[in-house]
Amino acid sequence: MTGSLVIVGTGPGKPELMTPAAGSALARATDLVGYAAYLDRVPARHGQRRHASDNRVELERARHALMLAASGRDVAVVSGGDPGVFAMAAAIFEAVEAGDQAWRSLDIRVEPGVTAMLAAAAEVGAPLGGDFCAISLSDNLKSWATIERRLKAAAEADFVIALYNPASRARPHQLGQAFALLRTLKAATTPVLFVRAAGTSEAKVIASDLAEANASVADMRTLVIVGASTTRCVGRWIYTPRSEREAAS
Repeated sequence: MTGSLVIVGTGPGKPELMTPAAGSALARATDLVGYAAYLDRVPARHGQRRHASDNRVELERARHALMLAASGRDVAVVSGGDPGVFAMAAAIFEAVEAGDQAWRSLDIRVEPGVTAMLAAAAEVGAPLGGDFCAISLSDNLKSWATIERRLKAAAEADFVIALYNPASRARPHQLGQAFALLRTLKAATTPVLFVRAAGTSEAKVIASDLAEANASVADMRTLVIVGASTTRCVGRWIYTPRSEREAAS
């Protein structure tokens, strides 16, 4: 008997920001697998098993979920935000690639969610209205040299940059290093937005510019947006025009 596996994005926090499709997938599952804090967002259902684990064991969690599905269970792997953005979908497929050949025949699906980048942008207006990119500042899975190279390329191409995982207790210095690099490549007046707990009732925004941006205000619940040369303020809103012509007008 073969089960199924669906990787679900619960959105940034508010229950109403979880898609109906994601909610239905969670309701159908016999087993929920995920980081404990994300599982806590999902209402308990009678007979449904929960398999909670630490946030830093993604591949182990992925293998466990795949083994459950291969044994006939209908498994939902729970991610916050969107499961395909710095989250569990990539870990699942990495485990499939390196694991049991039978896993490649499993019924595996991905249910998208509202990622933190989109929730943060909505709190302040439309800073992602033009071309943008997302970069994680975590060097757990890649080197800091790689992160610096990507920051430099994004700045030189004048993308709006959304920074995920800007700071943690283990690496409180890296956002400051990122700002130091960006200050050599972008104007001092470039808007910088710190959006903490985006998409929740606790959402808080700190607006600054690159010259004055204070890295110490960020933590792992903060999404940092660094504007492009075209990003502009309109009252309390911040947006990036969709075209160079609009930016120049």
